[in-house]
Amino acid sequence: MNSEKKVVRFIITRQDEPGAAPYDETFEIPYRPNMNVISALMEIRRNPVNSEGRETTPITWDMNCLEEVCGACSMVINGKPRQSCTALVDQLEQPIRLQPMKTFPVVRDLQVDRSRMFDSLKKVKAWIPIDGTYDLGPGPRMPEKKRQWAYELSKCMTCGVCLEACPNVNSNSDFIGPAPLSQVRLFNAHPTGSLNKAERLEAIMGDGGLANCGNSQNCVQSCPKGIPLTTSIAALNRDTTFQAFRNFFGSDQV
Repeated sequence: MNSEKKVVRFIITRQDEPGAAPYDETFEIPYRPNMNVISALMEIRRNPVNSEGRETTPITWDMNCLEEVCGACSMVINGKPRQSCTALVDQLEQPIRLQPMKTFPVVRDLQVDRSRMFDSLKKVKAWIPIDGTYDLGPGPRMPEKKRQWAYELSKCMTCGVCLEACPNVNSNSDFIGPAPLSQVRLFNAHPTGSLNKAERLEAIMGDGGLANCGNSQNCVQSCPKGIPLTTSIAALNRDTTFQAFRNFFGSDQV
């Protein structure tokens, strides 16, 4: 069969507004080689007519870079959370089912509000605080071995896939999830960031922190960037244990 005559079938979970009841709508578009899910959604948006021939509203979703860097286009594709920009139609079983991530509140259709994750990054101070409005010059150098594994952690694009895959991140839990925890390890490893190490560790020692991790390993298996999230969590368990001793003895020398 010629590619011009082939079609790709999508079953898309839609939701008109926050709190509205979700429903499924089916679409069929002409097949093109090397099509990804994003390009298919753009095709549907150009001509929002469902498989029954009825005109409907365009699909809503988030996207930005289209090259698996920004993390914005996360959704559940055939039951697995992943980036839709790198999900190739040729490699997906049809009909292709698209759903919004359940961990985050739905804004509309496939678009979700990831504020929960960004608030967690604020909680753990996931940045290097530098005072002053002038050029401070080059910062302290990191040993090459440490820089290499820190670079792996820095690949996180806050896509939310690991939170969606984690069974402990849900509406009944305050667990901040694997991505913010891994960022604690990253910024604590930085020579300047280590000045706030105790503050970050304190943030994950309470409710919603490390104790809520069930060690399901789902996060590391689903991460699009292959970040060693469970290794970070194990390292943080050790660090928080030492921090607890420091707190108990009131000393920074433990």
